[in-house]
Amino acid sequence: MDNKEINQGRRRFLTLATAGAGAIATAGVATPFVASWFPSEKAKAAGASVEVDISKIEAGQLTIAEWRGKPIFVLRRTEQQLQDLPSLDGNLADPASAADQQPEYCKNPTRAIKPEIWVGIGICTHLGCSPTHRPDVGAADLGGGSWKGGFFCPCHGSKFDLAGRVFVGVPAPTNLVIPPYKYLNDNVILVGED
Repeated sequence: MDNKEINQGRRRFLTLATAGAGAIATAGVATPFVASWFPSEKAKAAGASVEVDISKIEAGQLTIAEWRGKPIFVLRRTEQQLQDLPSLDGNLADPASAADQQPEYCKNPTRAIKPEIWVGIGICTHLGCSPTHRPDVGAADLGGGSWKGGFFCPCHGSKFDLAGRVFVGVPAPTNLVIPPYKYLNDNVILVGED
């Protein structure tokens, strides 16, 4: 056997071994990189739908749930609060909810599937503060006679009625956002799915 033949064999072996090691190293680096493109279990859970039991919410009472890290306001409105909603239309920036801030099934005067239960994201559309529920009717500091209760953002003074519609002349440009939701039964709503 001649040296030339031995060196060619070794050369081929070393070339194949190096290429194989390179392929294995590339797969080792690419696997976690590609895996990073997929959401983590924590991220999947954060975007998951949430069930809210509304059976114990009394008339006029607000409960707060969390969905995707955002507060979800669930309000059971009284009959009087529902009757007061149309009387506020002249004081509101978007009384007919023309701006796309809610699903199609909530484009109605009550901005809800069932009039007595209102569901909305509790984040002011001005700078992202969380408004407070102020059911007090006729509060002088909130508009006197035009205030029939609603949500007040103390950061910059934005006001919303009990359907989450924004008043005229406040910093917030649009109504509160209505998330996708549906009723699983009379006592439970699922926020996050239509």
